[in-house]
Formats: sequence, structure tokens, C-alpha cells
Amino acid sequence: MLLIKKGTSPGQRHLILINKQNLSKQEDLLKNLSFGLGKKGGRNQLGRITVHHKGGGHKRIYRQLDFKLNSYSFKIVSIEYDPNRSGYIGKIFDKVNKKLFYILLGKDIKIGDSFKQTYFYNQNIPKIPGNVMFLGKIPVGFNIYNLEIFPGKGSQFVRSAGTFAQIIQKKTTHSLVQLPSGEQRLFSHLCKCVIGRVSNLNWTNRNLGKAGRSRWLNIRPTVRGVAMNPVDHPHGGGEGKTSGGRPSVTPWGVHTKGKITRNNKRKNLLIFSRCKSKK
Repeated sequence: MLLIKKGTSPGQRHLILINKQNLSKQEDLLKNLSFGLGKKGGRNQLGRITVHHKGGGHKRIYRQLDFKLNSYSFKIVSIEYDPNRSGYIGKIFDKVNKKLFYILLGKDIKIGDSFKQTYFYNQNIPKIPGNVMFLGKIPVGFNIYNLEIFPGKGSQFVRSAGTFAQIIQKKTTHSLVQLPSGEQRLFSHLCKCVIGRVSNLNWTNRNLGKAGRSRWLNIRPTVRGVAMNPVDHPHGGGEGKTSGGRPSVTPWGVHTKGKITRNNKRKNLLIFSRCKSKK
């Protein structure tokens, strides 16, 4: 549910936030699965900036999620906010190992719900939202999230708030899945995923209202290239406002719209089609 603030100040006039009153309090974090998150400023292991417009931001505690879901049967203990991701997370109790874990929650999951996961391919469990199953055992047309790329590696696809992938075709050893980006890709039947879609569907409808709220989120200002001088950007310069005079490029002259930069022949064999339009 969205929470619209009254315009008592310029920073609140257009502010639209997500109401978190129904979430559980985070007073008792799991100490063995939570630790401080350091700042990198968008730099890689060589100290070079690879992700721009990052800096500052509030301190955050990282919660280590279980993306492999090794527990056979688990129960939702609490639903919590995670500052490191857009979807909500859930504290689960493993009924077999008697331990607590964090998982990424799906839509319409409540405290007290119980779920299962399949250990063997021929094992049958109910096909309900929240259950973890092999991709080959889920019928065509089902929505899924938390999808593995390689069997046993842990989920890496479809983890953002409100997103879901859809199974559109079954083959002998692989399933054809349409991802949130519109890309259609083949995944092995032995890859695990969760039925349903990620929680917090209103994430895209929020409005930060002011620039300072972006700075709290570790987002620095982005200056347009056409507003710069020719020495600073290929789009810069000109008398008055200009449209750049050339296709959109980065400050180093590389095409930035539509050019495919991925070059992994091993993975490209599994890509059925690349569709730029979203669902």
C-alpha cells in the first residue's frame, strides 16, 4: 500500500512512499546472518569506477539470504524490510534443522504460512505460490521467481520487487522462460525456482519527492551530456539548446542505446530471442 504525504513542505509535495506499518519490527536481527556493508563508491577490485553516480548514502546492515533454500519444510516467522533490495524478506524457521534463515518473499505470503521444496526430481508437492520446485515440474504458463541459471548454484534471476518470469514452452531437457526484460531463454529442467512473483509490487510507483532522498540511497546526481562543454562530453557545446547531433554515446564515445555488450558464446546458445519491450 502506498503512503501519500501531505504537501507541508516543497520536499513532501510530491512524496509517495510505501507504507511499512504491516511489516515486522527488526529488533532481533540474526547475528550470524547480518553484518555491516562497506562502501565501494562504484569501484571494482582494481579501484576503477565501473558504476557511476554512486557515493554517500545511509549506513546499512546486510542480511545474508538463503538463495539455495536447502530446507525441506519451512515456516514464515516474520516479514521484514531489507535496505539492500527492493522486495521484502522473510525470516523462516527450518522445521527439520531447527534453524532460522532469511529468504526473499513472494506476493501475498503471510506470517505463519508453511512451504516446502522438492529434493528429488520425481517428488510431488502442491504447486502453490511460495513452494520451491524444479523448473521441469512446473506447468506452462506459471509465474516464477528466484530462478537458477545453473542447477544447484542458487537463484540469480528474477529477484526485483514485483517481477516474475513465465514458462512459455517445454522441451526435452530445457524449458523456455520469458524473463521480465522480455528476453526468452532456455533453462535446464533441473534448475530450481519459486512459484509466484516477488513481493512489494508498488515499488515502481513511489516518488522520492526531493534530491536529498536520492542521496540517502547512495545515488549521486546525473548531469546530462548536452548540458556540458565539448571538452567534457561528445554531446556538449553548441549555441543554445541542441539535441546532441549524433546518436547517444557515453563520455568516451561508445554507443549507449541498443548496442549489445554481452559476448559470452557459452550463454548465448541458450538465448532464444532478445526482446527489448517489457511485459
